[in-house]
Amino acid sequence: MAQHQARKRFGQHFLVDEAVIDSIVRAIAPHAGDNMVEIGPGLSALTAPLVQQLDKLKVVEIDRDLAARLRKKYPADRFELIEADALQVDFTTLGSQLRIVGNLPYNISSPLLFHLLGAADQVIDQHFMLQREVIDRMVAKPGSADYSRLSVMLQARYRMYKLFDVAPDAFDPPPRVVSAVVRMIPLPQDRPQPRSMKVFSQVLTRAFAQRRKMLRGGLGDWSRVIDWQGLGIADTARPAELSLEQYIALSDFIQDVGLLKA
Repeated sequence: MAQHQARKRFGQHFLVDEAVIDSIVRAIAPHAGDNMVEIGPGLSALTAPLVQQLDKLKVVEIDRDLAARLRKKYPADRFELIEADALQVDFTTLGSQLRIVGNLPYNISSPLLFHLLGAADQVIDQHFMLQREVIDRMVAKPGSADYSRLSVMLQARYRMYKLFDVAPDAFDPPPRVVSAVVRMIPLPQDRPQPRSMKVFSQVLTRAFAQRRKMLRGGLGDWSRVIDWQGLGIADTARPAELSLEQYIALSDFIQDVGLLKA
């Protein structure tokens, strides 16, 4: 079969280091009956060992040439191919007790992580390889330089662990950045959560749009209505200084006074 040329528009960097592949598979720890979905199987670096250990693997692949290769390589009774853009796939239709894995295209990593929030109620865990700086933002604590809208949105829904780094030379072609692997486990139903995720997301977008400013300034007209003292938020607080719980309280307040509607 002819060599596949990595395509920039799909953000393709194929994992080729066997030791790294083995480390990721061991971190995932697949069991035969798992309802597992792989995003972006590419040249089968993770797919091959996963198929060996699972009764059946579902994969999402956008590249039609790679999809054709995958169809020829794996038996249909143990392999389900969804040829589509992962951003357009409704993961809630893929069953319960989902385990989602993948070497995610770095050019769509944040939008894809937000997209997967919609299926979190049906997910056991997620293991992804991403650009290291994205994972650093995902797990960042309040007050740190990496703490961002991505941090708060994902920490509201998942417990996350950065597992290990992956050097550029583990890929072909090598990316210009260091990668890392993250484990994401959905939080239980009794977790602290805003009354409206829509309002919560809008508040975070506005707050972090001007992260260097004091939050009062960044929120503009809203600031005159918000009971900052009652919410326990300091006059001089900047967006990266608020905890998840403070953002939840702020979001609920903004909804209650009618500044945003659910």
